[in-house]
Amino acid sequence: MFSPQGPSLRELCVQALSSVERGYDHLAPKFDHTPFRTPESILDASARALSPAGPFRRGLDVCCGTGAGLTVLERLCRERVTGVDFSVGMLEQARGAVPAAALVRADVRTLPFAGGFDLALTFGALGHFLPSERPAIFEGVHRALVPGGLFAVGLGELPAQTTRAYWVSLGFDVAMLVRNSVVLPSFVMYYRTTTVPAVRRDLWAAGFTVETLDLTAEEPAGGLRFSLLLARKPR
Repeated sequence: MFSPQGPSLRELCVQALSSVERGYDHLAPKFDHTPFRTPESILDASARALSPAGPFRRGLDVCCGTGAGLTVLERLCRERVTGVDFSVGMLEQARGAVPAAALVRADVRTLPFAGGFDLALTFGALGHFLPSERPAIFEGVHRALVPGGLFAVGLGELPAQTTRAYWVSLGFDVAMLVRNSVVLPSFVMYYRTTTVPAVRRDLWAAGFTVETLDLTAEEPAGGLRFSLLLARKPR
């Protein structure tokens, strides 16, 4: 699963026993050498899918991590792009990957923006929040967008029950439930709580209209389906 430059088993164990913030501070220097980074094929497909909806002026990467989504925004936005994350370590890596980006350390459940962006996106981060926390995130993004602004949410869809990936994801989520019931602070990361229908419902509830694009033709290794939800703030 990991390249030689990726984290060791010990480093992964340290991350798993930390809070989400401290775990990613610890893992940040090696994160891009793990399977958890959004694949380039998905980033490229997302950029192509979003391009016809532009041109865009200013972009926001919600939970920017090491900057994968910022590279998409750089291709699409004519003005400065901004990344927000609460991990200092991940922001340091993002600064190296996209030096021109403005980087903000903040909790995305209380985004400190209002009406400054016409494009926002997020890849691979929603599993770090409980379903009950998503409304606050989506309401914050809605507030950060100008009228008519677009929020692109990249989601890997749950694999079919007949596949090995299905049982791996189920086992991972069960392990996280057990871990969080006996170890504090919690490390929130669940694959099975961010289904496309559930996220669509929460986006609608936050005031967006939502379209779903299937990017399966650009799917990552392993046969996982990938969708891009295009959530539009009404004008």
